[in-house]
Amino acid sequence: MAFTAHPEEVARLRRAVRLHLTEWGRDDLVDTAQLCVSELVSNIVTHVGIGTPGSLVLSTAGERLRVEVHDPDTRALPTLVDAEIDAEGGRGMALVDALADRWGVRLYEDHKVTWCEFGGEEVAGPLTPDGGPSMERADALLDVYATLKPPACSYDRESGRVRRRVEEESVIGIVTDLLHRLRAHGGDVDRVLDCAQSRLEAARR
Repeated sequence: MAFTAHPEEVARLRRAVRLHLTEWGRDDLVDTAQLCVSELVSNIVTHVGIGTPGSLVLSTAGERLRVEVHDPDTRALPTLVDAEIDAEGGRGMALVDALADRWGVRLYEDHKVTWCEFGGEEVAGPLTPDGGPSMERADALLDVYATLKPPACSYDRESGRVRRRVEEESVIGIVTDLLHRLRAHGGDVDRVLDCAQSRLEAARR
């Protein structure tokens, strides 16, 4: 559903969420999904600007509901912050984080997608030749990193069309940041790199 970012649009989108979820027999998720849609769209109004074109996408996989809000600004990323009790803003993504089973941001060249999921078993992501716990942890870390250091770390893992150069830059950024922290706390960077390389080679065998 296309929309133009404006406070009055939030009520229309909430009604659309209720209509679709009721038709799908997911009345149990109506209130939660409506609140998250309100926060995600309000984020666009506040941080991208009134009049910004956007779209709302609802989809299901088994018992799981996915909500996506698309907008054209790849710089203004939603982030989770600790807002003071008397702060006028800053609690939107904290609410989404509390209500949704998981959420994240996907960045493309011309737009971003902020998404959250609710209910049912977690839908498995696309399988990779070298899957397993290490890949799952790395994917989760890249998702978090993408919300903290835009926009150079943007990538599109979920669609299976990974922009290799951008993903490589993300990995380099993560490794560099971790090594900076290690060195600042007196760690041996060269030893850690050697150990990591040895483990990587061992995993290939």
